[in-house]
Amino acid sequence: MDQSAYKSIAISRRGRILYLTLDRPETLNAADDVMHEEMSRVFVDAAADTGSDVIVLTGAGRAFSAGGNVDSMQESIDNPELFETVVFEAKRIIFSMLDCEKPVIAKVNGHAMGLGATVALFCDIIFASEQAKIGDPHVSVGLVAGDGGAVIWPQLIGFARAKEYLFTGKPLTARQAADIGLINHAVPAEDLDAAVDAFADQLAAGATKAIRWTKATVNIALKQLAHSIMDTGLAYEALSNATEEHAELVRAFREKGKK
Repeated sequence: MDQSAYKSIAISRRGRILYLTLDRPETLNAADDVMHEEMSRVFVDAAADTGSDVIVLTGAGRAFSAGGNVDSMQESIDNPELFETVVFEAKRIIFSMLDCEKPVIAKVNGHAMGLGATVALFCDIIFASEQAKIGDPHVSVGLVAGDGGAVIWPQLIGFARAKEYLFTGKPLTARQAADIGLINHAVPAEDLDAAVDAFADQLAAGATKAIRWTKATVNIALKQLAHSIMDTGLAYEALSNATEEHAELVRAFREKGKK
């Protein structure tokens, strides 16, 4: 992979393990237009990377990803046609993750919210620091959780629990998330790197093709589900992007951030 092709995602390696780091720590790795576009192609490039068999996705600094960037949200409110690009890239993010046959481990080093939570949960195995929280607060800014949250949350924790968290935007601690099966492991922050590296090493030492093709087989059902839900979810999200409710909530968030 070519680092020069990415401004907001840092690429590094350890043996046959490829590390992708969302690298906008000053914004808690919130996805602006540049990062969103790069996320839509990074897993295509990672899948084609001949020097790796396992992928670890994490965030720089104290967050995994705070989700969407409110300034980008304002741009889509002011110019609704821009949301067409958001929709196109959102679908590419999810389907490129599902199509990537290499196992992807999420190392949730800090809070994962909104799109950040969605991307983490679409990884194959999820480790999180006990200091992290995970939530999908789309509704908190008046948006439908159309970018994948409505697909993956019910598959991991069931419809009733998923609706509770998607309707309210209420975050879970990593320990709560692990206890209900939303993620695989919650570990002390100081143990996170070692735990992820040990598991990545185990996969890298395993039967590479068997692991890849097992993932491909398991993901058939998820792909079918994502294909059946995401167009509708993103269409509803586009409708919610045009509401005054959304505009008011984004204004409030931006004003709060200026104080």
